Order: sequence, then C-alpha cells, then structure tokens
Amino acid sequence: MMSQTFQLARPDAMRWLQAYYFTRAGVSFAWVAAAFTVGANVPQIAAGLLLAYPAWDAIANIADAQSSGGLITNPSQALNAAVSLVTTVAVLFALGHSQHAVLAVFGVWAILSGLFQLVTAVRRRKSGAQWAMILSGAQSMLAGGFFISSALSAGNPGIKDIAPYAAFGAFYFLVAAIWLTVKLARQP
Repeated sequence: MMSQTFQLARPDAMRWLQAYYFTRAGVSFAWVAAAFTVGANVPQIAAGLLLAYPAWDAIANIADAQSSGGLITNPSQALNAAVSLVTTVAVLFALGHSQHAVLAVFGVWAILSGLFQLVTAVRRRKSGAQWAMILSGAQSMLAGGFFISSALSAGNPGIKDIAPYAAFGAFYFLVAAIWLTVKLARQP
C-alpha cells in the first residue's frame, strides 16, 4: 500500500492541489473584497459573510480530503471541517451577542484551523508548495491569539478586523498554486 505522502506527489494529485489552491485563493480574495466594500457598510451582508467564511472552509476541507483518500484517511482535514462547521454555528450565536463575541469565535477557529492546516501540510510535504501552507497554518494560529486578545479589548471590532486574516490566507493559497504550476511545468 502506498503512503499518502507518496500518492500526493503524483502529477494528477499535484494538479488537484493546484486547482484547489487557485480556487481557495479566488474565493478568499472575493470574500475580502466583499468584506471591505458592502460588508463594511451593510450589517446583514457582513453577518452573511461571517457565516459563509467558516462554512466555505468546511466544504473546501471536505472536498480536498475526499480527493485524496477520504475523511478517514485525512483526519486533520476531517477535524478542520468539523471545527469549521461548529464555528459557523458559533458565529451565528455570537452575532446575536456582540462583535466582540464574533471576533473571539474567529480567534478560536483561527487557532484550531491553523493547527489542522499545518498538520495537513506537514503530512503533504513532498507534494510541493507545502511550505506556504505551513506558514499559513502557523500565521493563522498567531492571528487567532490576536483576535482573542482584541475581542477582550474595548475597541469596536467588525468584519474589517477579520478581512486581513482572510487576505493573508488567500495570498498563501495563491503562492502555493503558483508554486505547483511552476513545478508541474518543469516536469517531463
């Protein structure tokens, strides 16, 4: 039986990751644009965007896990999807409480999803471009701590506080996608 790491080094698996990373980057950049424009001015749209972000992450993790052996074979992605689904529900409740609560929920989620992303990237390290995903996971955990700290402050948090986090995630997905594009182009 082949190891999961070896399977991910195949060109077809790398092409999947390339398309997946480009998709994740595109959706994240679109989310950031919506957050800074209409989301910043229309509270109902901001609420929808805040719910959509972790829900999309859950869907994306499930799709990625399914493409590389399933959720049982990819426990870090299964856990990431579960945490993202729970976060979506937690954000729904937090929206009824305060923006500080929403930011705290996003903080916990950023820490956990960053950890699971880092674990997934380490497991995939031979498939290429995983250094970007390792950095993204580590930065997500740091951002989560910052979110929690900010949630405890007296400021007035909102979607604009979360949007830069999503922008950095989009950047890392784009870098990984481009890296895989170059790697695939250099293969015979």
